[in-house]
Amino acid sequence: MAKAPTGFKTRLEPQDEFTHDPGDVKNYNESMYFNVFDPRSKTGGWFRIGNRANEHYAEMTICLYLPDGRVGFMFARPAISDNSEMNAGGLKVEVIEPFKHLRVTYSGKALILERPHEMADPKKAFRDNPSLPCTISLDYEGVSPMYGGETVREDGVPIEIDPEKSFAKAHYEQHCSAKGAFTIGDERFEIQGYGLRDKSWGPRHWQAIDWYRWCPMNFGRDFGMMLSVIGDGKGGARQGGMVFADGAYDLISECVIDSDWDERGYQTALRAKVKTEGGKSYEVTGKVMSLIPLRNRRTTPDGQELQTRITEGMTQYRCGDLVGYGLSEYLDQIIDGQPNGKTAGY
Repeated sequence: MAKAPTGFKTRLEPQDEFTHDPGDVKNYNESMYFNVFDPRSKTGGWFRIGNRANEHYAEMTICLYLPDGRVGFMFARPAISDNSEMNAGGLKVEVIEPFKHLRVTYSGKALILERPHEMADPKKAFRDNPSLPCTISLDYEGVSPMYGGETVREDGVPIEIDPEKSFAKAHYEQHCSAKGAFTIGDERFEIQGYGLRDKSWGPRHWQAIDWYRWCPMNFGRDFGMMLSVIGDGKGGARQGGMVFADGAYDLISECVIDSDWDERGYQTALRAKVKTEGGKSYEVTGKVMSLIPLRNRRTTPDGQELQTRITEGMTQYRCGDLVGYGLSEYLDQIIDGQPNGKTAGY
């Protein structure tokens, strides 16, 4: 589990797999996220549901990377009345056994993008591309310990946070295996692969983080990583993450990521140098196989227009002789038309 600062501890209980009391903070968000990548078929996907119960809607996203380069995508903000379950817009998460077995299902539509970059203009992308019936059924098995939780004081008292500056009150992750299938129209894709899941709860604004680079990856059932570099808003970055090996997590103490970009400012490849608290060093390279750009926009109470861009790339990773698959997720605030993390040299 991730270390907490001195004077604090990290708390995580099996009941945290289920929903929490949202309290009365307006921007409370409770989300569960799953990804999976099949190394044989070169097929993958990720799925997220976020309950904004006090705003009476959920954020629902599915994204499927098909072997021929197409992407199946859907986003919706279905109405919800409370925070009793993770089930909205056709996407449902069931906790079969906390920390060990969860099930993700979806029944609805998927927009089929032969040119995924068109999602930079969502209105045009939805107008110009077809939608087909889509189903997803995946069973996730936890193959690693849990990483993270809620940071609280030593006596268990929660930490006071400013909801307007918060990205999450609590967060945890776990490397997984996943098995199942999804269908798009009359096509069926059998999935047997590996991925990472996470859960967060607490107040959230997507603009609360300056920028980040988040790279979860698996090289098989017994070896994976999550690399994290987060802009600190002062020109620097916090480096972290973990390496999953020998049945345990070895926390990352240093992580330097160097990226290549295309003419749109989207990542195409990366090179990472990693050092762990356990004294291990790794060099990882990544090549983006398929990428879809997403965005989140918000107007502040004083009328300022804010825009966040999140580029989601299915990525082939190499570490030594091993080949694995995962995601490179790059979040940037768009400042004067440019992604601020790239402008800062990350």
